[in-house]
Parts: sequence; C-alpha cells; structure tokens
Amino acid sequence: MSGAEIDAMMTGIGKAARAAAAELAFAPSEAKDTALRVAADAVWARRDEIMAANGRDLEFGRDKGLGAAMMDRLMLDEGRVRAIAEGLRAVAAQDDPVGAVMAEWDRPSGLHIRRVRTPLGVVGVIYESRPNVTADAAALCLKSGNAVILRGGSESFHSSRALLDCMVEGLRAAGLPEAAIQVVPTRDRAAVSALLRMVEYVDVIVPRGGKGLVGLVQSEARVPVFAHLEGICHVYADRDADLEKARRVVLNAKTRRTGICGAAECLLIDRGFHARHGAVLVEDLVKAGVEVRTEGALLSVPGTVPAQPDDFGREFLDMIIAAKLVDGVDEAIAHIRRYGSQHTESILTENAATAQRFFQRVDSAIVMQNASTQFADGAEFGMGAEIGIATGKLHARGPVGAEQLTSFKYIVEGDGTIRP
Repeated sequence: MSGAEIDAMMTGIGKAARAAAAELAFAPSEAKDTALRVAADAVWARRDEIMAANGRDLEFGRDKGLGAAMMDRLMLDEGRVRAIAEGLRAVAAQDDPVGAVMAEWDRPSGLHIRRVRTPLGVVGVIYESRPNVTADAAALCLKSGNAVILRGGSESFHSSRALLDCMVEGLRAAGLPEAAIQVVPTRDRAAVSALLRMVEYVDVIVPRGGKGLVGLVQSEARVPVFAHLEGICHVYADRDADLEKARRVVLNAKTRRTGICGAAECLLIDRGFHARHGAVLVEDLVKAGVEVRTEGALLSVPGTVPAQPDDFGREFLDMIIAAKLVDGVDEAIAHIRRYGSQHTESILTENAATAQRFFQRVDSAIVMQNASTQFADGAEFGMGAEIGIATGKLHARGPVGAEQLTSFKYIVEGDGTIRP
C-alpha cells in the first residue's frame, strides 16, 4: 500500500472508532458484559481455528529468526486460549467503572458536586508478539466504554485477526457498534506512524513492548502516551530473608516465564545473607539452567560468567540474570535507582522495618515483599486482565485495567443557584 492509501485507511478506522466511542460512552453495563461473555464463548468454541492461525504466526516468527523467549510470547496452546476466554469472563464480572462516583460533596453556595468516571474515548494500543493482548486490551477498553484500535506485532498478525473475529461476534450479539474494536489490517509500519499522529480521532496511545517500540512511540507520538517501558525487575535478598522463601521466590521470579516484563533480570544479595547462607541462590539458578552474569565473590560459583558493565540495567527476556553482592538495603535501593526501569522490585526479608524502608524509597510502579516479580500482572491484581504495566507517573501507573482507562468529569447540581 502507498503512504496515501495507508493514511486514508487509518483515517477511516479513526472516524469509525470515534463514532463507536460516542455510543459506548453510555452503553448499558449489561450490553458490554454480554459482549464479553459471548466473545469468551466464541474464543473457546473456535480454539482450533485460533491455534491454526497462531501456527501460521509461529512459522512467520521462525522464518524471522525470533528467539526462544519471543516465540514463547507468541505461542498459543489450548491452555493459553482457555486463559484468554477466562480473562474475558473475569473482566465481564467486574463492576462497570463508567459512571462510578469517585467523590461527592456539598458547597455553602448550595451546589452539590460529584466527580464521576468517564471513558477516555478512543485508545490506540501498539504491541509486540503476544496475541493475548488483542483480547485483553479489547476487553478492558470495552468494559471502560472506550473504542480501541489495535496494532499488534507483525508476528501475531493472524492470531490477532482470529481473536478479533470472536470479539466482534460478541459486539454483534450485544447490539454494540462493531467498530468499537478494530485491528489495523496491515503489517506495514507506516500504519503505526499514522496512528501516532491521529490526534483528531485517538485520545491516548498505549505501547506495550520492548525499549525500541516504546522509544519510537514516545519520539513520534502527537497523541498522549501511557508509557510501558522495559521490565528491568530486581529481587533483593536481605540479610534477614528466610532462606527457603528466598530460594522459591528467586527461582520463580526468573524462570517461570523469562519472556514477560515481570521476569526478574537482576538479583541483589546482601553480604550478610551471603555470609550466612553462601551463594545458594546463585547455585539454584545455575542448576536450573540460568546463565548468571556476576562479579566478585559470586564468580566462584561454578557455571557463572563475568558480568559486563551493561549487564546491569538490561532486560534479557531469557534464561540470563545479572547478580551482585550489596552492602545492605540502602545500596540495593541505590542500585535499583540507577539501573531500574521503575517497573517491579521485590525485597526478600522478615524485617518489617527494612521492608518499609524499601517500600518508601524505591520509586517503582510495583514494590513487593517476599513475592515473585512474576505477579506483576493485572489478572493477578484482580483486574481480570491488563492493557500493560504503566511505568510513567501521569494518569495511570502499574497494571492498567478498566478503571485506569477512565477519566472523570464533574456533575454539578444547583437549584437556581447564582454566584454573588
């Protein structure tokens, strides 16, 4: 397609989304929930079709030379399709955020004022590889009364189209505008640039992917952006950590799924912990097949490799982790401030005062104690799903669910009230 053809196509998508958003803003909760439940049933009923489409995407990914972690992100099996359907039902079961009263008060003037939640309007979502984002983002936008324009990665092109068909089936059954959920029907990257310029039709862009994607969006976008940067997540084993808890959490944080943004990328070990327990956490990782890049005393562990300076502050998304010894919680905090991406950090400790110090001084979207960073997920937070983990500080931060996809307006009621 030529540049002019892509611009015309995207303008058409934007106009349709804007019209759909106007209807969704006052759509009954029952209609939105019906659409989600029907879509969930369709996903499960058409699972073979979805997995066949995903097979075409996997073949494309292999030909493109995607690494193991990215291929894992891309792959849909029956279990993951079931999880997509369950996620849609979970979002349907949540309270509708639209119209919820956030606060209300009376003024001496006689005015009664309410602050109520309203949809953002049209949300553009740009993401890489993971086809489940198609369903998650569509569900959350629909629940919050927003139309959505989805532009998935070229690798997930066929999977996303198959999931879109299920979502549209739900919209049709509920009598809602089919243009409420649209997928950009081309792999051409010019469509991304066009979407980022559509200030007349799009209210916010949510990028979900690696540093390159987010950097492109932030540099080119004229539409406001919810930033979702790298997941450079840290686990800090404090001197007062419980050994068995620490061993379980560290292994899970790194190895459960290495290709997600909540996977741990750096292990910090207090010298007091190391003096008491040795390098057991590093040894566990090496035994599990993780390449541990480290320095100093930890290099004595067989199987470790010397860390390079840029290994700290790197998102590996693979069976690789950086590790180092630190002198106490304050040095751990300083390291996280220097190298982190303000995504998710976890402290392993039984000392409440140390944990509180970590909570207060670590400025990340999610801060945990004695829990795996792999819980950095909207579904695990009870949101049903998420559209991403926002690492910025404006409007939304952390898992972005339906509630975070709303703004608000003030409803002011008087009785012939005039201002003196």
